[in-house]
Amino acid sequence: MTGAYAVFMAELPEPSGLPGKPTTASRTTLSHIMTQNEVNLLGTVHGGVIMKLVDDAAGAVAGRHSEGPAVTASMDEMVFLEPVNVGDLVHVHAQVNWTGRTSMEIGVKVLAERWNESTPATRVATAYLVFAAVDENGKPRRVPPVVPGNDRDRRRFQEAQIRRTHRLARRREITESRQRPL
Repeated sequence: MTGAYAVFMAELPEPSGLPGKPTTASRTTLSHIMTQNEVNLLGTVHGGVIMKLVDDAAGAVAGRHSEGPAVTASMDEMVFLEPVNVGDLVHVHAQVNWTGRTSMEIGVKVLAERWNESTPATRVATAYLVFAAVDENGKPRRVPPVVPGNDRDRRRFQEAQIRRTHRLARRREITESRQRPL
């Protein structure tokens, strides 16, 4: 191995003892037509409805990748870019971006298009969630390492490592600040 790929492979998490799985193995799309039942006071779809769809799609990906139950540990970031309207067909695309020993980051992209028009879909939201794989007793279990298959997936993997580093640093700083007097 030489060049950027060798550097990338050197940054992979410690082997879990499980065979790696390509990003494409668990990638999924969930689609849903938005109805009047999901509307908020402004007449657009409630953000919580989109968040649930995001969590559902990410959970399916996490369960597929880890080959068993996985629970939402955190939503690292959720950005709403455009409103979603009643009658929109929403597509939630999710994939594993990064894996640790027992956790994985799932990246989610949300697109919306009018159900009765052939116009291009619009990106309406993005999110990053962390899932933990659990056994039948709710205890953490190992997950297979994700094997990014192309440059885009390798970029997502590296960006996920940056987000993980920031999460851990933030947690450490908050813990330390709680031990200091006010």
